Amino acid sequence: MTFHKEGYPSIILVLIVSAIITAITHYFFSQYPWVIYLGYAISAFLIVVILQFFRSPSRTVTPNDNHIISPCDGKVVVIEEVQETEFINEKRIQVSIFMSPINVHNNRYPIAGTLKNFKYHPGKFLVAWHPKSSTENERTTALVEDSKGRSVLFRQIAGALARRIVFYGKEGDKVEQGSECGFIKFGSRVDLFLPIGTKINVALEQKVTGGIDVIGEFQ
Repeated sequence: MTFHKEGYPSIILVLIVSAIITAITHYFFSQYPWVIYLGYAISAFLIVVILQFFRSPSRTVTPNDNHIISPCDGKVVVIEEVQETEFINEKRIQVSIFMSPINVHNNRYPIAGTLKNFKYHPGKFLVAWHPKSSTENERTTALVEDSKGRSVLFRQIAGALARRIVFYGKEGDKVEQGSECGFIKFGSRVDLFLPIGTKINVALEQKVTGGIDVIGEFQ
């Protein structure tokens, strides 16, 4: 198992904190074995949590020009028709995927093409499933257009615990389907805005895997 580069500072910090906890319990509470064991338990818990959060499993992506693949791991929490107003100003099908703290938090491009637009928005940190999180939370918005002129807009949204969204692309980049585009630390959400008429292949509450599951198909 490998770990994401965004997690190295947090992993190092947790290891230092765990070492301090162990040292304190041994130095000040050596006559109380139960305190020492409690320190071990707390340290182990912190290390396991941080390592599982920043895990970065290798995945084989099968490119398909007609498929829109999941940009992240998580659970589908919204499927509805909305008016997208930031870049394209037209009706789209919104599919939102909630990423819990136990999910892999790598984000991937849902289609191949050109990154036509990108914008970062500072904002609030409402819980990721809050209806206003997609317009009021810290977030990024990216629009990718393929060689046939078909486009997918997707938005990384910070949650109540997330305090840092990372996006690696810049406008004009040629991107590959399933390649990594960013990372969101801790609980968060990704919204997809698909063209009207897209065949939706997922259902509400369905769990999806980034780079693997097909969210929809161009028609």
